[in-house]
Amino acid sequence: MRQIALLCGIAMSAVTLAQPGFAQGVQQTLSLMKVDPTTLTTGYRTSKVVGSTVYNDTNEAVGTIDDLIITPNDKIPFAVLSVGGFLGMGTKLVVIPIDKIEVKDKKMVLHDATKESLKALPTFAYAS
Repeated sequence: MRQIALLCGIAMSAVTLAQPGFAQGVQQTLSLMKVDPTTLTTGYRTSKVVGSTVYNDTNEAVGTIDDLIITPNDKIPFAVLSVGGFLGMGTKLVVIPIDKIEVKDKKMVLHDATKESLKALPTFAYAS
């Protein structure tokens, strides 16, 4: 008798687990867009972008990508650039939209940028 009760309990659990999940009595749906994975292979992973040197049009190093930030309301991510300083001392963090950086010949290029123009941008500080 205990075995039948145990089997019935397992069967009821399986039926319960096989049903779709509901939250607040409303069925949850998730709509995803289709992405061709082969197009992603030509992209750059964030682990490779962060730490990259950023150059200007004259091939002068003007900063380093310190971080990438995606905000809840904006449609594009932002790059946090570390500019100025020497060996990490005296550096300043500034933020620019990532779409301003072009990948050209496997280099990150920020057109019309200079060290001085980037240093003139407002200082960025991470929230505590």
